[in-house]
Amino acid sequence: MPRPASVEDEEGDPRAELIRRLQEYEQIKTAAEGIDSLPRLERDVYDVAAAKPELVRQHADPEVDLKEVLLALAAVLRRAEMFAKHEVQLEPMSVRQRMGDVLALVNGAEDFISFHEMFTEQEGRMGVIVTFLAIMELVRETLVEFVQTEAYAPIYVRAATRTLDHAPIFNTNYGGEDNTGEI
Repeated sequence: MPRPASVEDEEGDPRAELIRRLQEYEQIKTAAEGIDSLPRLERDVYDVAAAKPELVRQHADPEVDLKEVLLALAAVLRRAEMFAKHEVQLEPMSVRQRMGDVLALVNGAEDFISFHEMFTEQEGRMGVIVTFLAIMELVRETLVEFVQTEAYAPIYVRAATRTLDHAPIFNTNYGGEDNTGEI
């Protein structure tokens, strides 16, 4: 039985319908590949949150007030200026070498050494500063400590009361081959 003409026109060509559906599929597939190439959270990109670490001090500050140490240094510098002379050529002074000298002086003493006795005014301002830096470095390394009986009393230096498992090794090379720590 022949079909009516209106039904054939509505159905159209089945190949055309298949081509249209394949083209739609191709568009969707291309769009999906484009989306897949974008970075994704938790796959390619991660949220980052870093908390500030809690810092714990391993060494307590010395009981001597820094202001008093600086006042004692100022007094030593004033005394050193009295011995200042015109120097033609200065020998480089090594903080590292002076640290070894201070340690030897402190370890050789039976008890305490006055802060003022640690300095040699004849070396002038540079000698005083190098010695002060060496003492401060040894305090930071907890190899020596400051002791003071009361406010504005004399400051004394002594060897640290606790021993360290790893004592630093100081370079005693006078030849100048190692220039670290020289002034």
